[in-house]
Amino acid sequence: MPRRPVTLFTGQWADLPLEELAPLAKEMGYDGLELACWGDHFDVRRALSEDGYVESRREILERNGLECHAIGNHLVGQAVCDPIDARHEATLPAHVWGDGEAEGVQRRAAEEMKDTARAARRLGVGVVTGFTGSSVWHKLYFFPPTSQEEVEAGYEDFARRWNPILDVFDEEGVRFAFEVHPTEIAYDLYSAERALEAVGRREAFGFNFDPSHLYWQFVDPVRFIDRFADRIYHVHMKDAVRTLDGQSGILSSHLPFGDHRRGWDFRSLGHGGVDFEEIIRALNRIGYGGPLSVEWEDSGMDRVHGARESAAFVRRLDFEPSGVAFDAAFGEE
Repeated sequence: MPRRPVTLFTGQWADLPLEELAPLAKEMGYDGLELACWGDHFDVRRALSEDGYVESRREILERNGLECHAIGNHLVGQAVCDPIDARHEATLPAHVWGDGEAEGVQRRAAEEMKDTARAARRLGVGVVTGFTGSSVWHKLYFFPPTSQEEVEAGYEDFARRWNPILDVFDEEGVRFAFEVHPTEIAYDLYSAERALEAVGRREAFGFNFDPSHLYWQFVDPVRFIDRFADRIYHVHMKDAVRTLDGQSGILSSHLPFGDHRRGWDFRSLGHGGVDFEEIIRALNRIGYGGPLSVEWEDSGMDRVHGARESAAFVRRLDFEPSGVAFDAAFGEE
């Protein structure tokens, strides 16, 4: 297995133009970028309508010695299944938000995700990472009492809205790597299984594995890899820490990221509790050869320092599986 490329997800860097971020990413030690479909990094509509736009993105990457293996459209994907409210206006393109009428927003978001598959194909990448949203996340606690019929209706709503999107992914030869995450239709191992079943386990739908979201829920990320070995289409490298101290709670008390009173938070790679060596061993076990994409989030650390350190961390940690049993030389000649 060749060395996996180390890439940087640009979503947390969208305040920087791609012309500025690309040389910085190379200087920090990255092989490529996972381009976010916000900021000026990758514009889905321009990719499909403007001659030379896709070539301009490629030229910036190539000039800086960078590759692109995936694009991410999490913010628009979130609006496909979510109950729409005023918060979504801040994260959606104006043409998707429109007049803010909920069903119209969801419908336009679905069309934008179809176009994202088409734009990915035009760029020459085979994976789109993102979110799905969920019509039932807010019913998580089961009070007021929530029936399984209501929950099932949420998965049916997900399938109804996403199967036509996945049809376009199939047509374009692109896969959707869904990031299992709180607020989504799947947020842990069992809900991920249920989401897969809802869309008939079709190949267009798999996972963008991110251990941080599993770790703080006390779900073993390695068990997720083993369970969905054929569905790990992309990997985010992100760390988290649990800081439960008898006063804090795992639901984080409505405290913002970075508040030391939270029961958990994101950390720069190597500064949290995720066992990345076991993750690399599990990825080797399933034969995953795609990028290891750093999604850098740490409210307490300078991001350039953290991202540079994270690139070195991943490069140092990643290793190829053994091609021979270590005790093979013990045998008779």
